[in-house]
Amino acid sequence: MSGSSGRSEVSGLYHERQRLELCAVHALNNVLQERLFTQEAADEICKRLAPDARWNPHRSFLGTGNYDVNVIMAALQSVGLVAIWWDKRRPLEQLSLEGVLGFIVNVPSNVSLGFLSLPMRRRHWIAVRQLDGTYYNLDSKLKAPIPIGGEAELRLFLQEVLSQGPCELLLVVPHEAEEAGTWLSTVK
Repeated sequence: MSGSSGRSEVSGLYHERQRLELCAVHALNNVLQERLFTQEAADEICKRLAPDARWNPHRSFLGTGNYDVNVIMAALQSVGLVAIWWDKRRPLEQLSLEGVLGFIVNVPSNVSLGFLSLPMRRRHWIAVRQLDGTYYNLDSKLKAPIPIGGEAELRLFLQEVLSQGPCELLLVVPHEAEEAGTWLSTVK
């Protein structure tokens, strides 16, 4: 893989690496498997979401990114996809993977300055996507995608991530799958 983004030589997956506070942009591009969104595009979405705001509530006031879920949802809608918030009270067995393109997960992340880890946590967006029957962790902080495994391993991975505390799971699905509810299994 060259630079901060591109196809991984090992898996053939598109994987952007972390830059500034652009994890939401990286998660979007990683789950979509191509560079569709840039910092400029995300900033434009922020302006549309809060056109009259002096300080835009959907991004960092420093201009380094740190975009919120509203930006991710609007970005996905612009390409005909929908983000469905997974209700963590539901068991993951009710998740039907057939209609799901991928996942974007918001997780706590440690803050560091160089080699020094600070005693505070921030929020970080990661992507998970399937290729040829294997699900991959496409976290932009990773040097390369990490294979998770098949459906059973994915459910274990998601359960582990969701048990880490204040995490949120978004299902990325086509608009039709949202309307038909194909992402939700009738298994109780």
